[in-house]
Amino acid sequence: MEISMTKAEQVIERAMTFVAVSKALREREQERRATWTRRVEISRPLPPLPRAVQLSLKLDS
Repeated sequence: MEISMTKAEQVIERAMTFVAVSKALREREQERRATWTRRVEISRPLPPLPRAVQLSLKLDS
């Protein structure tokens, strides 16, 4: 025995399907952006090291 869905139930079902697909796409895009950000962080040059401070030698004391 097959129970047919009403028009409202069909609309709700399509809306829920659309929400699920949208969520999957959003999560996939978020993961892609995170991967891209990690690659950019890795490819950036390292910051220059600070110059060494030369200490003065007081030889005449």
